[in-house]
Amino acid sequence: MRPRIAANLGAVARVMRNMGLDDFVLVKPEADPADLEARKLSTHGEEVLRQAQVASSLSDAVRDCTLIAATSARTGGLFRRQSMGPPDEIIPLLVEQLDHTPIALVFGPEATGLTNAEIASCHYLIHIPTDPGYLALNLAQAVAICLYELRRAWLKRCSRSRETSELKSHEFSYSTFEVQERMFSDLRDALEEIHFLYGPKADALMHALRHLIGRAKPSEMEIDVLLGLARQIRWYVEHHR
Repeated sequence: MRPRIAANLGAVARVMRNMGLDDFVLVKPEADPADLEARKLSTHGEEVLRQAQVASSLSDAVRDCTLIAATSARTGGLFRRQSMGPPDEIIPLLVEQLDHTPIALVFGPEATGLTNAEIASCHYLIHIPTDPGYLALNLAQAVAICLYELRRAWLKRCSRSRETSELKSHEFSYSTFEVQERMFSDLRDALEEIHFLYGPKADALMHALRHLIGRAKPSEMEIDVLLGLARQIRWYVEHHR
């Protein structure tokens, strides 16, 4: 999200190449991936850097993903304490879904990190337990730690699969971030209609609902059920005002 230093883009591209990844999406980048400093630090990751996509928003960047983990050096407060853990706890939860759908790791800009609103849109929050005297890691270092844990968890999963035979396919399709966002929007509108969401605590309560539903990894059919619930609430309110 909004990276400002070209050298960091190159270093991230290199570690992605190390860990066998190539889906690099930049959200509103201030740094240019074609910058000389980016190319200099992307050793053997030049192709990852060259093919990096640019998105106008977090929603656009992760629209086809079903699980998204944000990263932050800061903790505490409503938006940074739910579903939070270190990389070795959170990333295996994402890897469990990699056989079926894309997942995403989201990193904030160097100077400020992710906003509360951006973190609230994600299912999990990863916090790397650095020394309290200096919490903030360099962007590329944080990416390297998380991608190492991602590769480690993936290799463990592959090894487990070989030992126990191939895993059976799920009988349902996981819902994408884009579909989930539409459902959450409709659900929020419906809950506001009946004043379940009302006043200064509405955002906090909706945040809790997002994480409750998000951790359940709802299928497309289950999302349809929630959309139907929202429609029925609005219909009832309209006819019984």
